[in-house]
Amino acid sequence: MSSLKELLAQRAALDEQINQTKDRERAEAVSKIKSLMSEYGLSLADLSVRTPKVAKVSKVAAKYRNQATGETWSGRGLQPKWLKAAIASGAQLSDFSV
Repeated sequence: MSSLKELLAQRAALDEQINQTKDRERAEAVSKIKSLMSEYGLSLADLSVRTPKVAKVSKVAAKYRNQATGETWSGRGLQPKWLKAAIASGAQLSDFSV
């Protein structure tokens, strides 16, 4: 059975071997890429990833406005708290129309 010191030494040796292998393989990959780029006349701009254009989201005009605070609501989605509170207090939705 191995002692703790021996196992730690083995782990340190493996870590060093892993780092050396990573560095060597990375250097080989970079060399191969440079060679291919040279062979095909590619530049870094040719390698850039083009992201698809995102469709523009159009804003909907406000249909309702709180005159006291200036908050607005388009009429889509859930009613905002200020509008719910006002309607619960007896106001009409039409009172807030823009």
